[in-house]
Amino acid sequence: MSVPVNPREKIVHPPASVLDLATILRTVGDPVRLEIVRLLADGRTRGCGELSSALGLPASTTSYHVRLLREAGVTRTRAEGTQRLISLRRDDLGERFPGLLDLLTR
Repeated sequence: MSVPVNPREKIVHPPASVLDLATILRTVGDPVRLEIVRLLADGRTRGCGELSSALGLPASTTSYHVRLLREAGVTRTRAEGTQRLISLRRDDLGERFPGLLDLLTR
């Protein structure tokens, strides 16, 4: 069964109230995903292509890692035209797990 893809489909993020520390730590335990978190730690929103270039990885690989970070609640992805702009969920993570981002980005 094929599911039609709607380009205007909303990008789903877990609510801050259900963010789970074990899931987040398991997700950022991968070196590539931890590096993505560190790249985003300066507060700049980046496109997937920019992250791919910085990591030296194919866009499909970067997109996979970004999706896992979004599903764990670490990042927020915003659609702007055909681009996907990624940023850290700094406020949500800071409220739920104070100091976590500081530890991850050292």
